[in-house]
Amino acid sequence: MSENLTSAIYLIAAILFILALSGLSSNDNARKGLMYGILGMVLAVSATVGGSAVSNYLMIFISIAIGAVLGLILAVRVQMVQMPQLIAILHSLVGLAAVLIGYNNYMDTSIQFSGLEKNIHDIEVYLGIYIGAITLSGSIIAFAKLSAMLGGKPLLLPARHMINLVMLVVVIVLGWIFVTTQTTEIAYMALYVMTAIGVIYGLHMVLAIGGADMPVVISMLNSYSGWAAAVTGFMLGNDLLIIIGALVGSSGAILSYIMCQAMNRSFISVITGGGLNATIPTQNSTKNSQDEVVSIDVNSLADLLNQAKKVMIVPGYGMAVAQAQYAVSGVVGLLISKGINVRFGIHPVAGRMPGHMNVLLAEANIPYATIFEMDEINHDFENIDVTIVIGANDTVNPSALEDTDSLIAGMPVLEVWHSKTTVVLKRGMSTGYSGIDNALFTKENTRMMFGDAKTSMEALLVALS
Repeated sequence: MSENLTSAIYLIAAILFILALSGLSSNDNARKGLMYGILGMVLAVSATVGGSAVSNYLMIFISIAIGAVLGLILAVRVQMVQMPQLIAILHSLVGLAAVLIGYNNYMDTSIQFSGLEKNIHDIEVYLGIYIGAITLSGSIIAFAKLSAMLGGKPLLLPARHMINLVMLVVVIVLGWIFVTTQTTEIAYMALYVMTAIGVIYGLHMVLAIGGADMPVVISMLNSYSGWAAAVTGFMLGNDLLIIIGALVGSSGAILSYIMCQAMNRSFISVITGGGLNATIPTQNSTKNSQDEVVSIDVNSLADLLNQAKKVMIVPGYGMAVAQAQYAVSGVVGLLISKGINVRFGIHPVAGRMPGHMNVLLAEANIPYATIFEMDEINHDFENIDVTIVIGANDTVNPSALEDTDSLIAGMPVLEVWHSKTTVVLKRGMSTGYSGIDNALFTKENTRMMFGDAKTSMEALLVALS
């Protein structure tokens, strides 16, 4: 394949990736955006394999086959509730690829650079390996936290910010040595030490972030993987890789910033290993107890819903854990068939990753037209007859707006308590990731339905029928 044809295919693939991002920005066009992305990746891989730089086709096709088989196995076995963990571990592979490509590119003696060109190339190698190392280790820790292999409580070392600053200064000094030295042994030593520091920083950064901030961590690591890919593109002189990396890196950074705003977090403090939960929660109030809440049974909830004209459903991670989305879909379909207006209110950080709830609802074939973001729906709760909260906690906690001393004070939340009746489905009275009690549970118009969300919604479906 000629170089001009490869460049042309790369350009088409880049356009398809841009269209993919555009399509994925809305529920209605998500499937179309996904198809654009798949087609773009097929073209990109085909053009790369057919390019003049590839000669060992057997090894390439074996690698593609192994990757395809592993991908199919993951697609079949990994459930939607495990998608955040899968994305985190896939990010680690992007980081590992950046590290390995960086070392391979630096050790490749077939292409010689000199003068300013060599300095620029060395900087590209150095940055690619450093960002890749951070992404690798940070993603592994994120995977461990999301899989409950590690606790969600942040690891707060003494003088942790000073430790991060010292590591950054050392990396900069080592970078200067790496670029300017004429001794190969010193250059490799600088590279090795920098890689180790990058791995340590990635570990420390994510370990210092509490469980409540994990959605931001996922999008942040997505951004890091994009920038690692972009730098690798500069390293290899691959324009398409630069474009893809820049798209992923910038979109991930923007999403991280939006999510920090949605949680009233400082973007800078979160990405450097902190946030509002950087201090271990000290609020151990026993304000919410079983004696102070009002319970409701399935039949009573069915009566409320049958009398309602407008119903809002607010899902959280508890719905994902219980895998209740199919039962919820059945209830929604039945209510709509009775002429009841049913909508979903989705908080930007509901679940463990951006869009987690949207994916689960789409999996259960819940109509896109019924799903609304927090900013679109928050003003309408006063007109809602019944709001059903399924497994959400911090994202519906009125303390964020009513208690200035709360650890989540100022965090935008779904104001479900303004509904005529709010019904909360939970296994018990446990707190959310923030570790504080939820004042919603003791509101006068709140009713609690304890038990597994899937079981409760299936029983509700029977009662409504």
